[in-house]
Amino acid sequence: MIGLDLFSGAGGMSLGAIQCGIDVKYAIEIDKEIALTFQNNHPNVNVVTKDICDVDTKILGGLTNRTQPLIIFGGPPCQGFSTSNQRNRNRENGKNWLFKEYLRLVEELLPEWIIFENVKGILETEKGIFLDFITNGFKKIGYVTHTFVLNAADYGVPQVRNRLFVVASLNGRKEFSIPKKRVEKISVLEALKDLPFVENGNSAFQMDYSCSPCSKYAALMRSNCKASYNNLVTRNAPHIIERYTHIPQGGNWQDIPKKLMDNYKDVSRCHTGIYRRLKDSEPSVVIGNFRKNMLIHPWYDRGLSVREAARLQSFPDNFIFSGTIGSQQQQVGNAVPPLLAKAIFEQVMKSEYQ
Repeated sequence: MIGLDLFSGAGGMSLGAIQCGIDVKYAIEIDKEIALTFQNNHPNVNVVTKDICDVDTKILGGLTNRTQPLIIFGGPPCQGFSTSNQRNRNRENGKNWLFKEYLRLVEELLPEWIIFENVKGILETEKGIFLDFITNGFKKIGYVTHTFVLNAADYGVPQVRNRLFVVASLNGRKEFSIPKKRVEKISVLEALKDLPFVENGNSAFQMDYSCSPCSKYAALMRSNCKASYNNLVTRNAPHIIERYTHIPQGGNWQDIPKKLMDNYKDVSRCHTGIYRRLKDSEPSVVIGNFRKNMLIHPWYDRGLSVREAARLQSFPDNFIFSGTIGSQQQQVGNAVPPLLAKAIFEQVMKSEYQ
């Protein structure tokens, strides 16, 4: 099977696809810094750094006269559908309509399979108008759709992250089953214990591991890596670090003495993810914009490093992020966890070839 990754980001979905034997031919990513991360980690993929509105079948020429089944996958920018975004979570936000371009390319290429991915909040935004538009659009072109929400923690990812998926096959050519959940969940401790000790504001990109793999998950993430990369940490000011010291595992801003939060006009408006310290005995809370939310390391009074967040997203240690620290943090936070993507691609491959 060959693949086309739309709104690819750093390439979490493509990584899951490639791990299942799918030959990803093209990826579309408008941000050049993010596209560089994708290209460096997927050198055999043709990365198109254009606005998706300017992408047509001429640019994707290798997909028009194909002899193998094609799968188109990916999801448009999801910030406009996120439940944490109440300012422009509506039909007036132009970015919320980018999935029309997704539909256009599906209609032009008629792939045998589609995987549409987005945040769970798309179910609620404008009473589901956007999800109805995309699923009805697929059906009008001739696809049979399956819509469901999966929690990444149920598929080997050490993070509670709910994502919505629409899997569609052309003319219902094959049966599709939602992937079965794994029995065991991976904890933050299992995911992070062997990574190097780093301090607030660490700028050392490459460091040695602190110990041998402490779990099957850590061993899987390390594979043949001899060092840890992307060990960058945002430098927080001393008054921020002082706030961290008051927060136990599982706690948040509510554990901070009010006198230390006096720069907030209305501290009660902080959402529960602000200043959240991770619990090492459980999967992580969602890794979104982990710098903005100020997620705190379970054992140290600092934020997460880029590599630690990548581990919690199930990116292997040999997947190296490019760009500024802010861009790297965004790339990790916006990605689809590769192991979650892999679980869905495995089901598609079973449907296609068994």
